[in-house]
Amino acid sequence: MGNLARFGVSLDEDLLEPFDELCKRKSYPNRSEAIRDLIRKALVEERWSNDPSGAGTLTLVYDHHKNDLARRLMAIQHDDHDLIVTTLHVHLDHHNCLEVLVLKGEPARLRALADKLISCRGVKHGTFTATTTGQDLA
Repeated sequence: MGNLARFGVSLDEDLLEPFDELCKRKSYPNRSEAIRDLIRKALVEERWSNDPSGAGTLTLVYDHHKNDLARRLMAIQHDDHDLIVTTLHVHLDHHNCLEVLVLKGEPARLRALADKLISCRGVKHGTFTATTTGQDLA
């Protein structure tokens, strides 16, 4: 970590009170650590699409009984198999499945694959989380 710099932040109390509650819920020892995490997250999001190689996780929830959905999702995954490091498939109940894909590769291709899978008819919910090694972040 480099030299520590101190700076002041002015916030309206209507914003500060929920921020303090968030810090408490997430067990931050102080506001500074919470702000550092928010800054890191913003930097990762901004830099991710410009990196030559990225990584991320894609989480999908779907009813595997719907419209041949499991087969369609599998076909899309096979088309971009080189981006998929591993998958985890969990049966949430008789109908619903949770699938997590760990992805690595060119950011534009990762985003396109995630969008294609999330937008499949029958997928109830999908979330793509992009990340980097963070080697240039303190």
